[in-house]
Amino acid sequence: MPETQEMIINMGPQHPSTHGVLRLVLNLDGEIITKVTPDIGYLHRGIEKLAEDMTYAQFLPVTDRLDYLAAVSNNLAYCLAVEKLLGLEVPKRASYIRVILTELNRIASHLVWIGTHALDIGAYTPFLYAFREREAILDIYELFCGARFTTSCFRIGGLPQDIPAGFVEKVEKFVKIFPKKVDEYEALLTKNEIWLRRTQFVGIISAEDGINYSLSGPSLRGSGVKWDIRKAEPYCVYDELEFDIPTGRGVGDVYDRYLVRMEEMRQSCKIVKQAIAKIPGGDFIANAAKIVPPPKERVLTDIEALIHHFKLVVEGFKPPKKEVYACIEAPKGELGFYIVSDGSNKPYRLKIRPPSFANLQSIYKMIEGGMMVADVVAIIGSLDIVLGEIDR
Repeated sequence: MPETQEMIINMGPQHPSTHGVLRLVLNLDGEIITKVTPDIGYLHRGIEKLAEDMTYAQFLPVTDRLDYLAAVSNNLAYCLAVEKLLGLEVPKRASYIRVILTELNRIASHLVWIGTHALDIGAYTPFLYAFREREAILDIYELFCGARFTTSCFRIGGLPQDIPAGFVEKVEKFVKIFPKKVDEYEALLTKNEIWLRRTQFVGIISAEDGINYSLSGPSLRGSGVKWDIRKAEPYCVYDELEFDIPTGRGVGDVYDRYLVRMEEMRQSCKIVKQAIAKIPGGDFIANAAKIVPPPKERVLTDIEALIHHFKLVVEGFKPPKKEVYACIEAPKGELGFYIVSDGSNKPYRLKIRPPSFANLQSIYKMIEGGMMVADVVAIIGSLDIVLGEIDR
């Protein structure tokens, strides 16, 4: 018999199908993968180290660049951590608006996921459909803060400004039409024979293995684990809103992770509908002049407010010596910030727990059982990774 040898090839680092500069070292027996080793570190970002030389307020825009498809979620997780450090109470009005913007961000992130995931597997039309609705969400962000992508739309203690005229109407119009758009995506994919063959029983991971590998978000819920931080450890005003936690059909494959995210978009739409109807009156930023600039109409003139804000950004406030951790249910899973304060105006140490980093380590478990090279593309897409938060 002829001698056979295992072949080692590189998949990446290039952006198409790897969703960032990810290098996978594949060990192949023919076209069957026997081992996969993720190799990260090509971005050299050093974001956690940058935080040590910035005031707490200065670091906020940097968080946009972690999972850049979910900048709003990054802002929220960081603000919650700093507010916990300070013992700062955020006004209820600001919390409701934060939920609206964050859930719209979840939808926008999932729209990029379904568009690119389908494109990876060979379906082009869903990409065009999904980006059509994503543009409508980015229009809402542009109306609120002037930015569409890296928004920096929150502030420590609340929001930079109140919602502008026309905001509520624009959001209501979107959530009214969006469920039918999700139906359109599903009509293209959910029962499509090619889609089923490329996703069903591919990249399987059990609930037990998912927990052991620290999976979170839709990647864990696709394996049937009903874990969502918005329900388990509520933040903002999620405990005042009704929504369901979608889980997979029990297999834990690429198709299950697809089904979970499709239903999550519907649930986010449901959350936004409730929140937009419940927005209370009151302030949009905390009443703590030493930490955040007060709304200009409350105390200060425009010039005084600008000077006050500049001082807080550059000089910073001084929190107590303390360690805190705060996390949220980001579109890709648990996003957490761990801050060590030494009492100065800058964090002594800041550690980020990004979901994509933890989720990526499960890829080896998912390719066990005779997966092929083409299946790796489907598995990566089902994890919805962004290398910006992996190489943080």
